Amino acid sequence: MKASEIREMSVEELELKLADLKEELFNLRFQLAVNQLENSSRIGAVKKDIARVSTILRMRELNGTEA
Repeated sequence: MKASEIREMSVEELELKLADLKEELFNLRFQLAVNQLENSSRIGAVKKDIARVSTILRMRELNGTEA
């Protein structure tokens, strides 16, 4: 997911996306623990997406922007 796509989302959409990404990361880690994970690079990609969403949410919080 690109940062430009994330910036176009509303705060509510970002919060939902963040929750989905955290759940996906949990599932990926669980699959890794039981040796069922096929694409281990997906963990890194999900972590980066979580960081992007969190950063944009924090920027909006600091700027007072709700859009």
